[in-house]
Amino acid sequence: MFDRDGMFSRLRRHPDIEAPNLMAVDAADRLILDESAVALSQARPGAVAVIGDHYGALTLGAASIHGSTGVRVHQDPLTGELALASNAGAVGLADRYRPLTLGKELLAGATVVLMRLPRSLSELTEIAETIARYADPSVVVYAGGRDKHISPAMNDVLGHSFAVVRATLGRQKSRVLIASGPSEVAAPIYPVTEHLAEIGLDIVSHGAAFAGSKLDIGTRYLLEFLPRVNPRARTAVDLGCGTGILAVGLARLLPGVAVIATDHSSAAVASAAATARANGFGDRVRALRDDAMSTLETASQDVILCNPPFHVGAAVHTGVASKMFAESGRVLRPGGEMWTVYNSHLGYRGALRRLVGPTDVVGRIPKFTVTRSVV
Repeated sequence: MFDRDGMFSRLRRHPDIEAPNLMAVDAADRLILDESAVALSQARPGAVAVIGDHYGALTLGAASIHGSTGVRVHQDPLTGELALASNAGAVGLADRYRPLTLGKELLAGATVVLMRLPRSLSELTEIAETIARYADPSVVVYAGGRDKHISPAMNDVLGHSFAVVRATLGRQKSRVLIASGPSEVAAPIYPVTEHLAEIGLDIVSHGAAFAGSKLDIGTRYLLEFLPRVNPRARTAVDLGCGTGILAVGLARLLPGVAVIATDHSSAAVASAAATARANGFGDRVRALRDDAMSTLETASQDVILCNPPFHVGAAVHTGVASKMFAESGRVLRPGGEMWTVYNSHLGYRGALRRLVGPTDVVGRIPKFTVTRSVV
């Protein structure tokens, strides 16, 4: 018999942030696999799809325990995709799955879908609609998560796309929602396009993109400082771009600048590319899915704009921001500048000074601080 726990003990989060309180496998992963065990054992090759697998537990569990082959996998964060690839190689299961974007190729003919419930209802809506549109009519979805992150609204969202939705008994503070009977889907809701009159831009967003088609407070505040960016800049990066508002805003202000809008989220990158096109800047804003600019050349950029996250999943953790700052110090040219907005209580100025260069506070309101760092 395959030692599932032995395999799970070998899984890592790398290249995502690793820490004693951040696990690569949790009770929700185990419960999803247990609830779907019969369905997985009966599924034909190529009929299993996995969505939102954090670091590979669902994909590799299905492959190792039930012999699933041809598993199709979609992970929005690039870090999860890279972690799965690394973990699959480590346990000898790299040939059992293939990564795909959320769409028809991922789900056509699928009869079993394993997924981690996203925290965003908009992301869940887009996923549920996509499954219902493309999967086999007999598909059964096993969507699980930690109890503290599951809300009654998630049942309602799944209920719009599936005839039957039921919750399993809880175990170790985790639960699974099982959905079947896909409904006929009319015109898809996502991506959404909304005109934001206050900044004069059309914003396009997929379900998993941060802030959706709205303007989050931190980005709004940083936009006020874009007129102070070096007007001679020719290359720039919107780091952690979300829907690309900062990238497009800078391209509109500086006609001579080429901007890379980069994020680890596939939904964010697709949203930023669409936002750039919608506003006529598709030729000067390039969307790039990357892990904190890891593929950009050293000393290649004049300006970096950044509104860093301070959560890793559900945990408050500043490791992601530190990684972004360190890479910014590498990617900026001598004399290049980084404009950062962050929650004031986090006190990132010291980290920016250490990892990027001399850092001045150029703006502060009760909740947010904007700094300018120079290499």
